[in-house]
Amino acid sequence: MSLIISKNGKNARKLDRTSFANEDELQQYLYDNPDIVPLYEIKQDIQVLVLARELPTQSGPIDAVGVDRDGEIYLIETKLYRNADKRHVVAQVLDYGASLWRHFQDSSRFIALLEENTQKKFGMSLYEKIDDYFGFEGEEATDLTDAVRENLDHGRFKFVVLMDQLHDQLKDLILFLNQNSKFDVYAVELEYYKHDTYEIMIPRLFGAEVKKSLSAAVSKKETVSLEEFLDRIGNPMTRTIFEQLRTRINTSFPDAYEKINPTGASWRGPGHPQLFCEAYPLKNEDAVGVRVYFRNNLVDWDSLKGFEISPGKKLSNVIVTSEEQLEGILGLAQQAYTRLSE
Repeated sequence: MSLIISKNGKNARKLDRTSFANEDELQQYLYDNPDIVPLYEIKQDIQVLVLARELPTQSGPIDAVGVDRDGEIYLIETKLYRNADKRHVVAQVLDYGASLWRHFQDSSRFIALLEENTQKKFGMSLYEKIDDYFGFEGEEATDLTDAVRENLDHGRFKFVVLMDQLHDQLKDLILFLNQNSKFDVYAVELEYYKHDTYEIMIPRLFGAEVKKSLSAAVSKKETVSLEEFLDRIGNPMTRTIFEQLRTRINTSFPDAYEKINPTGASWRGPGHPQLFCEAYPLKNEDAVGVRVYFRNNLVDWDSLKGFEISPGKKLSNVIVTSEEQLEGILGLAQQAYTRLSE
């Protein structure tokens, strides 16, 4: 296929289709220009923010991971038509989804990884980038990440295959999966043309022909009561630790704003948009503990003794496994609350 371009109705010129040099070039273009995936054909006014490239899993790196304003997760695999393994691309992206769900049962690790990638790519925090990209204010970024956690916990992903050319067998497979399974799989064929310094992309989406119920999707506004959340904690000791932790934080900082979400609790200072503490009970019923996060710029981690700290660029965390350890956590919470108020 060719394109014809002209200026003011004159000097018409034919452009022939261009090829990407390699998959890395296609990946980078997606990372820099996520709107080339026309997901607005699935849901009106949808935008996807690509937060990570080559995100590691036990089955290999996912080419790109993105989220939309409702907290739905998109796993995107890029492939060139000329590659011999193109016939296995759907199995590949489904395998990545299974690995992501199985090995990130602690959704806080997944959020921390997105935070790390966001800092590296955009030079701002995850919440700042979400606010900036979607035009959010107030609690909306926190609502979005809560929905991301819930979708990850339940293995609810949108799978997207991005190729420079699609073959008929792939289209048939995607139609079959969407019609006969709970999977949401889409393919995008990206026609690529170049003219001088301009690049022209024509995306075509396949897989949206099958309209599925949206009832399974988690709304970013979903909230749960404290009783409902506590009932979800399978390990009695983990529940006790969590209850003691939130009671002591709420007693120590009566002006703080507490939010219970589907996977844990968070606290922010009065009139301040930044969280000073987050707590997430471990989901594995055989494991005891509550993972607690603090921002590195708000606490002195060296003052905490007797914990193994899991460091991050902006956020670090520890796992509280007994009530006796809560005193140290309250000390960090006091540091964070005080510095946030300064």
